[in-house]
Amino acid sequence: MVTLMGVVALLASCSTTRYVPDDQFLLNSVKLEVEGKEGKHINVGQLKSTVKQSPNSRLFSLFKTSLATYSLSGRDTTKWMNRFLRSIGEAPVIYDSMLARRSCMELQQELYNEGFLRAAVTSEVRKHGKKADVVYHLHPGIPYFIRRLRYDIGDELIALRLEWVGDSTRRLLKEGMRFDAQKLDAERKRITKYLNDQGYFRFHKEYINYHADTLKGYPLVDLTLKLEPYKRNHLPDTLHTQYLIRNINYASGDANDNRVRLRKSVLDECTYLKAGEPYSGTKLQNTYNHFGRLQAVKYTNISLRQIPDTALLDCNITLQTNKPSTISFQPEGTNTAGDLGAAVSITYQNRNLFRGSEVLSVELRGAYEAINGLEGYSAQEDFIEYSMETRLTFPRFIIPFFGKGANHSIDATSEVSLRYDIQNRPEFHRRVLSGVLRYKWHFPQHKARYQVDLLDLDYVFMPWISDTFRKEYLETENSRNAILRYNYEDLFITKIGFGYSYSNAVFALKGNIETSGNVLSAISKTVRLKKDDIGQYRLFNIAFAQYVKGDIDLTRSLQIDRNNQLVFHLGLGVAYPYGNSSLLPFEKRYFSGGANSVRGWSVRSLGPGKFKESDGRINFINQTGDMKLDLNAEYRTKLFWKLGGALFVDAGNIWTLKANAEQEGGQFHFNDFYEQIAVSYGAGIRFNFDYFILRFDLGMKAVNPAFQAENEEHYPILHPRFSRDYAFHFAVGMPF
Repeated sequence: MVTLMGVVALLASCSTTRYVPDDQFLLNSVKLEVEGKEGKHINVGQLKSTVKQSPNSRLFSLFKTSLATYSLSGRDTTKWMNRFLRSIGEAPVIYDSMLARRSCMELQQELYNEGFLRAAVTSEVRKHGKKADVVYHLHPGIPYFIRRLRYDIGDELIALRLEWVGDSTRRLLKEGMRFDAQKLDAERKRITKYLNDQGYFRFHKEYINYHADTLKGYPLVDLTLKLEPYKRNHLPDTLHTQYLIRNINYASGDANDNRVRLRKSVLDECTYLKAGEPYSGTKLQNTYNHFGRLQAVKYTNISLRQIPDTALLDCNITLQTNKPSTISFQPEGTNTAGDLGAAVSITYQNRNLFRGSEVLSVELRGAYEAINGLEGYSAQEDFIEYSMETRLTFPRFIIPFFGKGANHSIDATSEVSLRYDIQNRPEFHRRVLSGVLRYKWHFPQHKARYQVDLLDLDYVFMPWISDTFRKEYLETENSRNAILRYNYEDLFITKIGFGYSYSNAVFALKGNIETSGNVLSAISKTVRLKKDDIGQYRLFNIAFAQYVKGDIDLTRSLQIDRNNQLVFHLGLGVAYPYGNSSLLPFEKRYFSGGANSVRGWSVRSLGPGKFKESDGRINFINQTGDMKLDLNAEYRTKLFWKLGGALFVDAGNIWTLKANAEQEGGQFHFNDFYEQIAVSYGAGIRFNFDYFILRFDLGMKAVNPAFQAENEEHYPILHPRFSRDYAFHFAVGMPF
């Protein structure tokens, strides 16, 4: 972070007017000032996008690093370094008086559009040295309001449709509202969409016009919406025609195959337009969207042909399908706490298994890792893993009680998967058999998405545990760890879960709730199974986990300008074991620290609470909890070229809900949990390659709850020691 700030300071000290001609000025800043009390009704930030010239971008809204980078280049463009600095930098923005005048006119027009019909805009240029600050003075005046609103609809059938209560209640224009050109245009688009969906195939918004009369001496407008008749070249105007669909035809777009490779039922399900029904623009778009979801389909083309001298349309749908079968090979390198290894996976995929765009994938994966210096074992041991996963995805609901209509109105997928994983380590051998039945869906035109895990079964069994591992961690009294022991026993996890997500340009919300073991518990009680010595029911001599878990994740983005953004994040999760379990399975426990959490700590090294590590060999077990809190704030800025920068502050921790001797100080208490919130700060670099983002973050501890408040290590921000307090993270994608 010190290096980053040093580079910023160096660039900031460079002359930014080096390439500004003597008789011209660098556009240093642009400001909008609203005059008068009516300014409270005006969104200055939105109006600023209308200005034709913007100054050079600023790092963290302070330093013009891109311009400074450009200014570092020499004038000899034959040298590659000069060309490189110019390509990643930003040329100076020279003040242009012509563009300033155009900006005044555009701003004035925008104010007119918002109902300020007496608005005026002037510009002021404040020059200092070779720089110019431009101030646009907005004089909006008094806004105008709609006094009377009437409709002039010459077509009686359309007039009746627009008067229908289902449409009239959706009107965007009301008497008494402020005169707003954007609302007027939105009403044109709404009516056009409504009529298109009622069969008016050739209707467009230019057939709707407005006539506005202002009252002399009063800020009032009498507004008339007029619907024009259908225009024909060299022929008299006529009424608008409502069209019906006559036939729907399907054709293959494949040059070597004239047969459509999808079942007739699938074609019908994806086609929202229906023979005998009126044409609908929305149904046409939904048909495109639905076919576009199918992995078997490469592209879709829909053409509508009018039958001569009739109000009938033939709908022709041409589909080109993808190659059904593919095989992919993916190698990868691994590094687990310094132990190097490699993995390789081979995946076979069929994207049209039953001619309904069902996707079958079979993945075989193998991994090897050399483990060095494992205490109690030979000098080098190996970790070997083999796995096989079969996944079948349907582009629809596959449970009968949803019905055919539900598949037609919802974009849904159903997923069935089975996975078997073999892990052989020097300390133990582990086998995991997993099966999932999952549904995902969302409604067209809606941004919310839903997921239900109807059945998620994990069967974990341990066929072999080494004597060294068993004696040192699982059986010896002075090192016995309940969490560790619980996670090296055979176990059933039968999860049922529900997930919800919503996102737009500035806001994202994800929530999830899951529970496990309730069905097996009910069966055990019904058949009156006996509990074992520690009070657990067992099926086939295997215990099952019982818990409930809920998570919520909220992100809010504030766009400061085109190059600077402030992002806030809240993550909260709580899980509680009950019934047949006194502890959560390790896979369901929370951990803190790492690239997406409190970045002053490495992954799984923070918490729970004020717990302080005592045995580095099993901290990955002890530093887990039943509850997690993450609070993050990150300032993101564009540097130059593909580079972006970030400054961040993170806070959070994990806690246990029950007291545990191996996790002393880790239990959550309402009266003092806030004293155990860890805080870190730092800076990062991002490489944005459009399709993916590489992220490098350097975090520093600021408040460390593992130490008492009177200890200087509790506040490393006041007593920093780089070797003790830093954590470096490399990740793909943004943290939130």
